[in-house]
Amino acid sequence: MSAPVENPAPPQATADAGARRAPLAFIIDEESNIRQFVSLILQGSGIDTIEFIDGASFREVPIARAPDLVFLNVNLEVQDAVQSIEVLSKSGFTGSVQVVSNRGSAVLDTVKQAGEQLKLHMLPVLKKPFETSAIQKIVSGLKLGHGLPASGVKVSLAEALKNNWVEFWYQPKVDLRRKQLAGAEAFARVCHPQHGIIKPRTFIPDADDASLLTLAERALVSALKSGLNLSRFGVNLRIAINVPVKSLVKLPVGEIVRAHRPKVDDWAGLMIDVTEDQIVPEMMLADELSKRFAEHNVRLAIDDFGKAYAALMKLKKLPFAEMKLDRSLVVGCSTDKVHAPICKTMIDLAHSFGALAVGVGLEKASDTMAMVSMGCDLGQGFLFGQPMPEERFIALLKQRVTVRAPAPPSAAVAEAALQGV
Repeated sequence: MSAPVENPAPPQATADAGARRAPLAFIIDEESNIRQFVSLILQGSGIDTIEFIDGASFREVPIARAPDLVFLNVNLEVQDAVQSIEVLSKSGFTGSVQVVSNRGSAVLDTVKQAGEQLKLHMLPVLKKPFETSAIQKIVSGLKLGHGLPASGVKVSLAEALKNNWVEFWYQPKVDLRRKQLAGAEAFARVCHPQHGIIKPRTFIPDADDASLLTLAERALVSALKSGLNLSRFGVNLRIAINVPVKSLVKLPVGEIVRAHRPKVDDWAGLMIDVTEDQIVPEMMLADELSKRFAEHNVRLAIDDFGKAYAALMKLKKLPFAEMKLDRSLVVGCSTDKVHAPICKTMIDLAHSFGALAVGVGLEKASDTMAMVSMGCDLGQGFLFGQPMPEERFIALLKQRVTVRAPAPPSAAVAEAALQGV
């Protein structure tokens, strides 16, 4: 969502964090896909970013606001990284430097030692390629942004709802063909006053039916209000929420939509995701709900789609607007000779029923390109952005709308898809 800069204006935060400014990170790397990857993870963790296409670009710009963290790539010219470290030292930089590279440990240690001699806080070197978890661990260790979700903490959904600890974070959904933002999905998070952010796997499995119904209602209202906030600056997105089938049959969807939907003519509507294992045995119910919701511009999507595709091939129609391929099949689909043909079959099946196919869990450009070649319509995953608080999601969208720089010609497919995000 941030754009690489060659001769940028003095660095400013990419989003307004209110009274307290968000932490800021510089990313200095010649590889555009790495810059975007790191930037998206940091932004999703509540950290603003500014990207530089190389060390020279960084050194040419006066540091108007000191960053809290600098990701510094070490290329073939080791002296280039050392010069950037010297500039940071002279500016009085007090943050942390994360050296990254695919070069040998001896070279990286040389750069790290150069920074230590200049009294900079140098983090342990990070070898390329690295996973999302490596960046999240760095953020957590430095206590920047949201950091890593709390682990080993038991909080009931009922308690979280009672104390208003539940909030909804939004993850971008990208049109893989048009290379632009196509929607967003809401995910519940518990923001605990002592333990920080807690993910659904901690509080959903043991939740009682009453709490799940309350959560579903709040998710629906939150998505409608977020749609209204987005429409105020000209962005109309179809937002998806996840609802168990047991809750969905009791949820007064029509009443809630009428009360809270954005009053705009081109409202994109809502998507309600139901898991394959819950909805496939209830296809008559799915058809009934689909017809009931349609008059309110609410559609159904089947989530975790994969195991039942053979059974669904025998049906004449399906009441789903989207069919979201199971993450376990999408991850590694560019090389997996078993999963790849299954993904292709499921994408074709979705199209045969007039539904859109969605690839979930995209973290690698190679898997994204494989999805594109198979004809997949939409994509979700850390490659395009991880779930983030609503205010941050909206602020970054505003930034993208008002300040849009052209992407370099050599940008990867996944990076190009972000031009509209």
